[in-house]
Amino acid sequence: MLDRNVNHAEAAASKRQRLSIAFGIERLGLIPLRAPVVSCIVLLALIVGAVFGIERIKIDDSLSQLFRSDTKEFKQYEEVTQRFPSTEFDVLLVVEGKELLARDNLEKLRDTVTDLQLIDGVRGLISLFSARQAPEPGKLPAALFPPDLPEGEAYDQLVKTVKTNEIIRGKLLSEDGTLALVVLSLDPKVVADNTRLRATIGEVRKVMADDLDGSGLSRQLSGVPVMQLEIRNAVERDGLIYNIAGILAGCVIAILFFRKVSFMIAAAFPPLLAILLALGVLGWAGFSLNMFLNVMTPLIMVISFADSMQLTFAARDRLIAGEDKYTAFKNAVLVVGPACVLTHATAGISFIALQFSSSDLIRAFGEAGLLATVLALVAVLTLVPVFGVLLVRHEEAFAAKFQSADLGVNVLRRFCAFIAVRMVGRPGLFSLLALLVVGGLSVIYANLEPRYRLADQVPDKEQAMQASDRLDAKLTGANPIDVLIEFPKGETLYSPRTLQIIAEVHATVEKQAGVGNVWSIETLRRWLAEKAHTTSVDTLKEYVDLLPPNLVRRFLSEDQTAVVVSGRVPDLDSSEILPVVQRLDHALDAVRAANPGYEVAVTGLSAIAARNSADMISKLNHGLTIEFVMVAVFIGLAFRSVVVMLACLLPGIFPVVLSGTLLWLMGEGLQFASVVALTVSFGLGLSATIHFLNRLRLESTPGVSAGLAVERATVLVGPALILTTVVLACGLGVTVFSDLPSLRLFGWLSAFAMVAALIADLFILRPTAMWLISVAHRLRGGSHRAGPVV
Repeated sequence: MLDRNVNHAEAAASKRQRLSIAFGIERLGLIPLRAPVVSCIVLLALIVGAVFGIERIKIDDSLSQLFRSDTKEFKQYEEVTQRFPSTEFDVLLVVEGKELLARDNLEKLRDTVTDLQLIDGVRGLISLFSARQAPEPGKLPAALFPPDLPEGEAYDQLVKTVKTNEIIRGKLLSEDGTLALVVLSLDPKVVADNTRLRATIGEVRKVMADDLDGSGLSRQLSGVPVMQLEIRNAVERDGLIYNIAGILAGCVIAILFFRKVSFMIAAAFPPLLAILLALGVLGWAGFSLNMFLNVMTPLIMVISFADSMQLTFAARDRLIAGEDKYTAFKNAVLVVGPACVLTHATAGISFIALQFSSSDLIRAFGEAGLLATVLALVAVLTLVPVFGVLLVRHEEAFAAKFQSADLGVNVLRRFCAFIAVRMVGRPGLFSLLALLVVGGLSVIYANLEPRYRLADQVPDKEQAMQASDRLDAKLTGANPIDVLIEFPKGETLYSPRTLQIIAEVHATVEKQAGVGNVWSIETLRRWLAEKAHTTSVDTLKEYVDLLPPNLVRRFLSEDQTAVVVSGRVPDLDSSEILPVVQRLDHALDAVRAANPGYEVAVTGLSAIAARNSADMISKLNHGLTIEFVMVAVFIGLAFRSVVVMLACLLPGIFPVVLSGTLLWLMGEGLQFASVVALTVSFGLGLSATIHFLNRLRLESTPGVSAGLAVERATVLVGPALILTTVVLACGLGVTVFSDLPSLRLFGWLSAFAMVAALIADLFILRPTAMWLISVAHRLRGGSHRAGPVV
């Protein structure tokens, strides 16, 4: 039976070579067969170049990378971070405990603060010990905490004074006095250097551990530098895990079913080399690893392994049928190669669809994915036949052995035949059921709402997010939201009009529900008015000049033409932060209207994320809908068949809407990671569809019924499809071990979509294709035996 099917497919392929669905691109795989040894030498040179390219890859750990774009809002945000760079370089030390303000613990905390200032790379520090007493005329204000802490009732009175101090209450010390925030400002050069940053953070942790030992106080670090360091560590660790897991999964599955090392190498090594070559080219092209590009390794495995397995299976079948190895691998390229080209093309369209995003990060991911797809195609088409002809030995003995004993593959073939017979038995009924199921799931998918949290970009099993959670609970939040105030020409910081506007903006931000821990120069003005009973501009200027430069830069630009009023918000979903941002922006309209010439804008990463995330996710989702149509039309044109175009729609959409329904059942919405995973999975999931349709095209010859053609195609391509789905799901599913929530979501959702694509291929594509072929024959006035339609 197998011999007849192989020879039949070969004859059909030769008759239709002029109608290649890949326009002859598959013949690229025949070129290395003419000189396989020379091809291996060229490959070795490319590998050496790729290794050097990989060493050039850097890690982009910016928390704002998702929203990096050419929009006015993001440019304004970048301007603020450049002119007021404090939050980009702040390490937040969170110390907490019920006995925080006990005399011994307070002494230990002060020693910690003193030692932290001596660490190399720390530019300055702000803590509750930075607070001052009420100033006396003609004197600098004394420190709130005396050098020698009092005892007894005097100490109790000091604690009471500390808790009510306006400068630190609710900002550097929680209302209940159980949590203290220490802000370390690092040198920008330290933050930019991963080695120096790791050493500095390590020294900070050591000082904390030594000085607070025995206090019973918990201590955790957060802030942008700490988050960036944790992201870098997670990206490096994840990359190692993905590479090892991908190699093991591919090799284990291949050796189990092929039972020959040569076939395992032919099937598994081209995808692995495609990973190496693609990463090398990305390095030479200047791409940086980030939350999305870090998943490029399993994606390349997904793209290339499916086609590598199909080519190897096809060559293996021909060897069993009695062909020599050169002829077997040549025919495998000619018969299966066109489908390989088309599957990579549809995956490429998926990555091209990401170019519709306004996010530079997602567009870069799409560009890298497209480049990797092209390289993976070349690697698979050229390396599988080269490894095959170089490594396969004793074809005659191999054919004799596996003609009678091919247990694993035969079990899969019988399973595929069992499914095919039942699916083609009542194609109209199963097609109707498929349409109803996909339609119902699509309604659920349409109701998914966009979701975004900053925490999803940061490892959630490390200190940074735990510390941020405590700041959310005790100090209204760890995420800054800023209001930028730029002065017109002729106005200065100390102009009465400018100071009045700052006061109005400060008061507006304070009154906004959901925003707390508000800082600005108005904070200092209020303190002077209350404690020193003065509103003198000269006094204000004197105090500003006395403050450390790193502290002044937090609210006043270096050229003194702009200030920021900075608040904090908790790390909530963007749908909850957006109303806060909108209400605040609307409340500031009165200030803008009354003061033309002054620029007053709400900015900060929280505001950018809240404003842009939902729109960006919605646009990506709309792009996915457009992709459905684009890919279907593309496949239809490649096959020169309307039947094929229609047949691939339902099985292509099913994995996406089923995955979306799972998100809905879990109470999740559409996040960046999930919508990108679904966009890419749609293109990758069509690999099974294309390989089946290509085989069905070859089996659909005059005199062969549509049902028999479907059964033959299923038996011949089904085992490879099942095996590749298992490998690919494992390769993507390994991302569940990542510390990055976004990568975990991307991985398991992509793996689920791949399994759903196999289900769609077996239970939706078969009856749908059968029914459409029958309808097409009837419309042509013929029977279902009238000849090929696909």
